[in-house]
Amino acid sequence: MCTVYHAPWTKSLLSTCRDPKSVAQIHALMLITGILNHIDSNGHLISSYARSGDIPAARQVFDETPQRATPTCNAMIIAYSRRSFPSEVLNLYRRMLLEGPRPDSSTFTLALKACATLFNLKAGEEIRRQAADCGYKDDVFVGSSVLNMYVKCGKMNEAMRVFDEMPMRDLVSWTTMITGFAQSGRVIEAVGVYRRMRLEGIEGDGIVMVGSIQACTGLGDLKMALSVHGYMIRQEHPMEVVVKTSIVDMYAKNGLLKLACRVFEKMSSTNVVLWSALISGFAQNGFAADALRLLIEMQDRGFEPDLVALVSALLACSQIGYLKFGKSMHGFIVRQYKFDRISGTAVIDMYSKCGSLSSARALFDRVSSRDSISWNAMISSYGVHGHGKEALLLFIQMKSLMKPDDATFASLLSAFSHSGLVKEGLYWFDLMVREFNIQPSEKHYACMVDLLARAGQIDEAYELIKSMAIEPGIAVWVALLSGCRNHGNSSIGETVAKKVLELKPDDPGIYALVSNVFATARKWDEVAHVRKVMKKMGMKKIPGYSVVEVNGELHAFLMEDKSHPQHEKIMAMLERLDFEMREMGYVPNTEFVLHDLEEEVKKTMLCNHSERLAIAFALLNTGPGTRILITKNLRVCGDCHNATKFISKIVDREIVVRDAKRFHHFKDGVCSCGDYW
Repeated sequence: MCTVYHAPWTKSLLSTCRDPKSVAQIHALMLITGILNHIDSNGHLISSYARSGDIPAARQVFDETPQRATPTCNAMIIAYSRRSFPSEVLNLYRRMLLEGPRPDSSTFTLALKACATLFNLKAGEEIRRQAADCGYKDDVFVGSSVLNMYVKCGKMNEAMRVFDEMPMRDLVSWTTMITGFAQSGRVIEAVGVYRRMRLEGIEGDGIVMVGSIQACTGLGDLKMALSVHGYMIRQEHPMEVVVKTSIVDMYAKNGLLKLACRVFEKMSSTNVVLWSALISGFAQNGFAADALRLLIEMQDRGFEPDLVALVSALLACSQIGYLKFGKSMHGFIVRQYKFDRISGTAVIDMYSKCGSLSSARALFDRVSSRDSISWNAMISSYGVHGHGKEALLLFIQMKSLMKPDDATFASLLSAFSHSGLVKEGLYWFDLMVREFNIQPSEKHYACMVDLLARAGQIDEAYELIKSMAIEPGIAVWVALLSGCRNHGNSSIGETVAKKVLELKPDDPGIYALVSNVFATARKWDEVAHVRKVMKKMGMKKIPGYSVVEVNGELHAFLMEDKSHPQHEKIMAMLERLDFEMREMGYVPNTEFVLHDLEEEVKKTMLCNHSERLAIAFALLNTGPGTRILITKNLRVCGDCHNATKFISKIVDREIVVRDAKRFHHFKDGVCSCGDYW
């Protein structure tokens, strides 16, 4: 008696097959029994071959099928789509249009997905029109695929128009729009779509939450960020590692490091991405030591740092001048990874910020694929070291290879400012507009005002501000105020100081500068007013500190710091140096103590500035001739600058001081800045 096999039984049997050999056996059975002629059987067989990984066999079945129904064509299209063959998907779709059968929702959805993968917007829009002609204009799956295509091709405005016209939107549609806006940097729109979704009562999944959190991170909208996180907790939303990682990244990048650590510590399991997000947050918010501590702890926990963590750690080394640690990470990157543009630029920046400009340039010359960011970093490096002419030569070399951008000109103009190259600055600022069609932004005006004001051309800088086509921001006014402070121009300085206060800056360093301008003019009532405003706003003057690396370890000193174990030896060294300096003609300049105090008290305070304590400690703990690198968080004062010149000659050492603005290389009683800073 002959057994009769029906198509449903065959489908069930095929669904259990996971290897090509088993599928082939059932294929043979279907041929013998004639079931292969059933209209649906070929599609099931194609799907089974594809699922087992044998795409050529699936295609052979498709080609040998005499009459192909829509399910058969869709099965082959699905097979190609899942195996990431978008061109084959489109070829089959076009063949369907020519030979039949009629495409359905699944066909159009997969064809549009292929267009998105290939960034083929022209083909995608044609398929969209064909879907509408076939009655699928309002199909939610086709609509979501159209959204995805526009988002992938960077056409967010078109995507939004389609989204608004959709009669029905599923969670995929909302997710596509939120993540699309977030990833394209249009975070305000991303947050807006998320709010619309919540108003319509749609419950978001993990992907929506990640997109929303990314938008909050980019926008700096902490209130919304806390709201999203709170919503997830209240709804007992299952927060996967990727969602929690986004939350940690959001809090860390917005400076809420305690909250970031709290979420991090409550996680049952961690991964490299999570550690990297936390390290990046600490580094970007200026907590360099914590970032490096986390990197070491990450490795102790068995995680090998990725390039994100390493680049963040390099930034931390740059902030505090930790050359030894930076060199070790450079070596690690060379051994474990290929240098890309980001890591290469980070290492170049690290060497420059740690005072080793020659190493930065040597690495820059070895990097084969340099983009504008790499060139800008090197030009900027020459600038902060006061090598404006070298920066210009590099700029001219770059200009012959690629078009400079607005950031390039900002780096170049800043380099001119640090070197006092006023004529060059005015020439290239004019050429930037006329030849390169780059309209000056606030950062360019700030550089030019700084250039003129540093050179003592206060009136010219003031006139430039008045002629600006855009409203001058805080950076421009602060540049002028610094010039007034340095050159003792109290008349314009007091006017600008009051203008700065009107803008209500959120940086205590700016209030300190305003206070110093009034103090220089002996306007003690105004000084008291500024300090009262700072107190009311909960601001405190940033204490000056200096960091020095000795024998691979960092040592930090505050002004009048008495906590160091070698404090007595440090003070004895400073007393000896002070005696020898005075013998050579050094006279303390108490104008740089901006407090209403007795002269002798002021002299004592100058001697206890943090950079002098760091220099004395380094002299005590390093051998003769050893180069000393000091990193200071504030600008070096004029008296310490003068004193360090004397010290470099007395001890016959090179002393490099990196302050908040630039580098000073002291040697043989002379500074590389030529007393211009």
